[in-house]
Amino acid sequence: MRRKRLGIAAALAAGSLAATGLALAPTAAAVDPLTATINATCTIGGGGAATLTATQTGTAATITLSSTAITAPLPLAQDSIASTLTMAKAGGGSVVFTGTKNPAIPMGGGVTVGPLNGTVASGDTLDAFGGSLNMVIFGITVTCTASAPQSPGPFVFS
Repeated sequence: MRRKRLGIAAALAAGSLAATGLALAPTAAAVDPLTATINATCTIGGGGAATLTATQTGTAATITLSSTAITAPLPLAQDSIASTLTMAKAGGGSVVFTGTKNPAIPMGGGVTVGPLNGTVASGDTLDAFGGSLNMVIFGITVTCTASAPQSPGPFVFS
């Protein structure tokens, strides 16, 4: 009888651990696609291809922009660029992503900003085309805009 109780207790413990593991497991990425590309023109630093990478956890979302074609006019310290990325929302309006995250960038090096934080709702469909990226560098605002819709398509958040 004692073995039977131990077996039942072990089965209950294993089931409890499995349920806890499922409850604590990270949620799957809910944004699709995870990456997109744009062709951007900037007021300083040139322009060209840039990659946008998106993540989502519930209503919190982040977007990181990186480009080897958009370059730094001066060496930039880590976390020294104040960035505001405005994404156009399908059907009208926009969603804003902000932050001061960037790696150290040498003069002439490609620019990476993010992750930039924003809030999304289920069903939001966002595209860089129709929006803009404003980067404040040493008090000077650099504005970049996409010349066409992002590829392969807009970010759709669920």
